Amino acid sequence: MKQRIPRQKRRSQLAEVFGRLLKNRMAIIGLCVLAMLALVAVFANQIADYDTVAIQQNYTERFLSPSLKHPFGTDEFGRDIFARIVHGTRISMFVGILSVSISLTLGGTLGAIAGYYGGAFDNVIMRILDVMLAIPGMLLAIAIVNSLGASIPNMMISVGISGVPGFARITRAALLSVKDQEFIEASRAIGARDHTIILTHVLPNSLAPIIVQATLKAGTTINTVASLSFIGLGVKAPTPEWGAMLSGSRAFIRDYPHLVIFPGLAIMVVILSLNLLGDGLRDALDPKLH
Repeated sequence: MKQRIPRQKRRSQLAEVFGRLLKNRMAIIGLCVLAMLALVAVFANQIADYDTVAIQQNYTERFLSPSLKHPFGTDEFGRDIFARIVHGTRISMFVGILSVSISLTLGGTLGAIAGYYGGAFDNVIMRILDVMLAIPGMLLAIAIVNSLGASIPNMMISVGISGVPGFARITRAALLSVKDQEFIEASRAIGARDHTIILTHVLPNSLAPIIVQATLKAGTTINTVASLSFIGLGVKAPTPEWGAMLSGSRAFIRDYPHLVIFPGLAIMVVILSLNLLGDGLRDALDPKLH
């Protein structure tokens, strides 16, 4: 009697991608740092009290150097810099994620329509987006937030709209590479509607470059948000935000450099972590590299 050899269970595509990602040490470091920052954002109130040390002014403790009581020192109003950076993490992560979501939703929808239908839809949509691409993203965001007014929701809308052309072009290119394949033709042959084909067949097979773009764009978005706050078009005082903290402390950079070092490091760490994760995802999602 022949011995039955058990079949080796095939790993799912998601498990294979995750396995390849785990082999990239720099990407895992970026993922761990981002996970830690997400926990800091969620438990910011437990880590540092907002009303007492983040925005409450205490002129008897102005310009204190880093110590056990104040790990990052205090600012010109006696506020704890560590507490402000902790609560600023919540704002930066929240605004960054929502802004990228706006860009991804609008850009992905326009890119999917242009790539799938082609013809007049493609020409009209892509020419409009080409005009937007001709304007630097930062200038476009400044123009939008200036016209809408400086506030957190308007800043998210402005940064989100400025990122639409990039996502639209990435999505369109991804759809063009899969829309004429056999399984798409088979779906059309059995009478599947266009929106069903796009949502259930075309987009899932085009997600790899879109995911990578979203991860890398999140870092750029956080940098843009900090830049808008730095020039006074974003988060207003006394709300703690990294760009606004840099702007308020620039006059004291020579005498009290810790006022700008720690907010600057926070921006650098989160953007570097997102870029490391984005590079790792790009490599893990590209089967040609393995």
